[in-house]
Amino acid sequence: MNGEEHLPRPYLRTYLRYLKLQRGYSVNTLEAYGRDLERLLNYLDAEGIDPLNVQLADLQHFAATLFDLGISPRSQCRILSGIRSFYRYLQTDGYIADDPTELLESPQLGDHLPEVLSTAEVDLLEASIDLSKWEGHRNRAIIEVLFSCGLRVSELVNLRLSQLYIDDQFVRVMGKGAKERLVPISPRAIRELQLWFFDRNLMRIKPGEEDYVFLNRRGAHLTRTMILIIIKRQALAAGITKTVSPHTLRHSFATALLEGGADLRAIQAMLGHESIGTTEIYTHIDVTTLREEILLHHPRNNRTAQCDYAG
Repeated sequence: MNGEEHLPRPYLRTYLRYLKLQRGYSVNTLEAYGRDLERLLNYLDAEGIDPLNVQLADLQHFAATLFDLGISPRSQCRILSGIRSFYRYLQTDGYIADDPTELLESPQLGDHLPEVLSTAEVDLLEASIDLSKWEGHRNRAIIEVLFSCGLRVSELVNLRLSQLYIDDQFVRVMGKGAKERLVPISPRAIRELQLWFFDRNLMRIKPGEEDYVFLNRRGAHLTRTMILIIIKRQALAAGITKTVSPHTLRHSFATALLEGGADLRAIQAMLGHESIGTTEIYTHIDVTTLREEILLHHPRNNRTAQCDYAG
């Protein structure tokens, strides 16, 4: 279901076209939506159910099969989220009268949170880089930009020189759904970039790749996989035993902002989240710190208020 020409149902073609043209989804995202819908449609075909006549109970049974197949709760949530989007589209475009997913529940994800690196651990990660190698300054700039700006790895590999506003200290990021956002960049990240640019200017760059910020030794822009390998190798070299990935640095950025007192809405804007709920899941506060903040600031614990009440 990756190409529209192979889709047997007209509304599937129009739905994927809607995701591509109006929502601005990438090819990878469209393929993921297509695979998830294909899983549902195969199930409904086997049960003899027309997708346009599906009922809530049918979708609940489908959700139960995902569990029985051992699919993780997070993947189940993704699949069911895509199905909700599909049926909302069908209702909006008049294919169906009612949305059967309105009461469809997703599994609970629990309290699992990604690993987080402290600022000291990020410093350790960068300090372990061998700057005598040609890629040394590049790798330090990669780590610092990920941590300083909280970029997704896809945003990093597609970052262009034309998106950097060094004098004004911000980056113009092209996020999910082709949505742009402005993200401040720290003086330290700027310094690391400038050191990398000194080496970059000595390279022979492939035609068409001149505007990409981060390049491999052959002069082509880096891939997501290469960024992952760089981060994991550096964590091993630094002796960091946590599971570290580019996503870890993004989450560490959000956590550092939250613990520093940043407003959740500001963090949402920096991360490029459409929903504040995503940001709430993405960030966390240490329980001890939260308890201390409540004891310090809650009006029921305010000594003056207690004295006034006693009086």
